[in-house]
Amino acid sequence: MDMHIKLSYCSFEAFKVLAKNYLQLEDHPLFQSIRNLMEVTEITPADVAESLMPKSPDQDAERCLRILIQALQEAKEKQEAEEKQEAKKEVKENECDKVSLWVLLSKYLTPYTVF
Repeated sequence: MDMHIKLSYCSFEAFKVLAKNYLQLEDHPLFQSIRNLMEVTEITPADVAESLMPKSPDQDAERCLRILIQALQEAKEKQEAEEKQEAKKEVKENECDKVSLWVLLSKYLTPYTVF
């Protein structure tokens, strides 16, 4: 059986907790860029945590933050592309609805019908 679980997205405050836990950072100059991206991008706490986890001993905190910024930018681009595709779909559906309405009306109205 398929089950869909709706998870919440990561807020900037949750990111700060993750940054403190994974990188021992309470503040960093890159935090403002991350805040700005998080305000317009949907990303899960698990994806944020994955970006913040150092992959090797020589990977420092700044590198992890830059990886997160890249992940946020990619998520933003994907989100914008999906929204654009959805908007195109809605326009197409609206056009089909107009055509269907016109076909329906033309079946029942004569050329002499006055509105």
